Amino acid sequence: MKIFVTLPSNMDTKYEKIRLLLHSAKFGQFVRFTLNGALSSAIHYGIYYVLLFCTVANVAYINGYLVSFVSNFFLTSYFTFRTKPTLKRFIGFSGSHAINFGLHVVLFNIFLWLGIHQLIIPLLVIGIAMMVQFFILRLVFTKKAE
Repeated sequence: MKIFVTLPSNMDTKYEKIRLLLHSAKFGQFVRFTLNGALSSAIHYGIYYVLLFCTVANVAYINGYLVSFVSNFFLTSYFTFRTKPTLKRFIGFSGSHAINFGLHVVLFNIFLWLGIHQLIIPLLVIGIAMMVQFFILRLVFTKKAE
């Protein structure tokens, strides 16, 4: 005796929508953004960790951020959004990072004040700020020239 299971017809549509999403340009940008963010975050955290041995946490954190900022701009241009770095994009990138930097510093100091261990704080801050940064940078790097 054979038993046949049939899926509702709307299931095919759902699977097709998922397939289209996974193959969309926006999804690819988000995956590349995540990889770029992971590398930039590793640079930031590595510099922060090393500098903690010779300075206070805020100075170490800010210096790590600044060094990762430079590499992040070029990775965002070439890898994430596959565009050429230009002065206009650098200004937009800098503006978005000014907002992001403010978010980082505020969150970092809130977590310090809450007594969270200073080796864990950057991981929390980076996780929170990453989503905000993606949407800002997507506007900067994909906005059509006017």
